[in-house]
Amino acid sequence: MRTWSRGVDLELFAPQAREDWGGLPGPIFIYIGRVAVEKNIRAFLDLDLPGSKIVVGGGPQLASLRNDYPKVHFAGPRYGDDLARAYASADVFVFPSITDTFGLVILEALACGTPVAAYNVTGPKDVLADADGHIGAVDDDLRTAALAALGGDRVACRAHAERFSWRACAEMFLSHLVPLGGH
Repeated sequence: MRTWSRGVDLELFAPQAREDWGGLPGPIFIYIGRVAVEKNIRAFLDLDLPGSKIVVGGGPQLASLRNDYPKVHFAGPRYGDDLARAYASADVFVFPSITDTFGLVILEALACGTPVAAYNVTGPKDVLADADGHIGAVDDDLRTAALAALGGDRVACRAHAERFSWRACAEMFLSHLVPLGGH
């Protein structure tokens, strides 16, 4: 048994010109993903952070979160280039889930050059391993991680994501294959 990673589309998700989010004050902390209770988004929205918080996505919890957090900018779902631009337009991508086992959105954010803040749990800490804090931060306190991630290196984020290209994932898979026949 061997581990095999997921990959990220490095052509779509890439550093690019940032949008101004209608003049929202920075720094910009963003969550992108399904807006549902299991994503633990309230943990992010409850944080006392400087600047602005943005939520990109749709889902069953969207209406209640919009009602409960009027100071948060809810951008709705985005796709393709608009989604990639949203990642690239943030200062920190906040991943509040404590149950996701991988979090492809982490790789998408990194590929766009955006540092990641997450809880110190399986999934985020595995994807962000060996990065020495240059691409974000994991911590048992999500606020601490978010503030630490502000110091992330956007070039290092992209370089780390490149380790997870679809080509790299395919090569990893092929390297684990062994011929049949008892050898």
